Amino acid sequence: MRCRLPRGGQQTGRIAKIGILTSGNQLTSPVIEKFRREMRDLGYVEGRDITIEFRTSALDPGRLTGFATELAQAAVDVLVTDSAASVFAAKQATTVIPIVAVLGADPLAAGLIASYARPGGNITGFTLLAPELGTKRLEILKETVPGAKRIGVFWNSANASNAIQQVSAIGEAARGLGLEIVTNTLQHRDELASTFDKLKAARVSAVMTLADAMLFAERQLVVDLAMAAKLPGIFPERPFADAGGLLSYGPDVLDVFKRAAGYVARILKGDKAADLPFELPSRFELAINLKTAKALGISVPSSLLAHADEVIE
Repeated sequence: MRCRLPRGGQQTGRIAKIGILTSGNQLTSPVIEKFRREMRDLGYVEGRDITIEFRTSALDPGRLTGFATELAQAAVDVLVTDSAASVFAAKQATTVIPIVAVLGADPLAAGLIASYARPGGNITGFTLLAPELGTKRLEILKETVPGAKRIGVFWNSANASNAIQQVSAIGEAARGLGLEIVTNTLQHRDELASTFDKLKAARVSAVMTLADAMLFAERQLVVDLAMAAKLPGIFPERPFADAGGLLSYGPDVLDVFKRAAGYVARILKGDKAADLPFELPSRFELAINLKTAKALGISVPSSLLAHADEVIE
């Protein structure tokens, strides 16, 4: 029987188990820390009310399915996933345990839910995908680096449902902006250096990544490689800019994981995943790293700075 906690998180029975299945590489990543902090704020104290069973496939993507099975067999009360690949693995492992997913793909098109308003089944959560994001990022990149004509776009090919939608939209937007797109895929952090080598050989003048848990986990390496190649980049989440990326524009991913904690709390109190709406992004933020701009010899337009949510100096 799944544990149900009274309002406020004060437990009267056994401690509830939360499983986290991630493509990230550490339990102390910003998004996981945000999730854990929000659970505490909601009254769920680790060791008293909840425990967290953590599995990461960062070093071996092929182990996702096995890790999902481990968490299901551990009888966790809720499973939290952070990518399309991890939610598909979780779906394969269980049709009973509630799953709160955060993913950069359309869950309806991917066949994960019946509808956004009433997902049905055991999966609910939040998507980081919005139709206009690819176009908006290209527009921001072109405004910041007007001389850039060929843009390198790379993504994790294990996150195929993400790429199919976004790459098509980005290609269409690029044509409208007079830009050329060069694409490349990878599945592991060890392929990042060769990815940048290929993009440099293709003579791209800037880079863009798609939202993906593995790339988010390796954001420092991504940014370092971009800087070593002297390539300005625009990235999906604010922590990329904090790590030294030139630009980031996208949903407030920390806020999304805060909201995910709220869903977990509601499920522990008795709500069904099938009845919790799968939510679209509600907040978007633009961050500009002026230190990086200076290092790359880029003068960021004042009009863009005026609209930035965060300017890193």
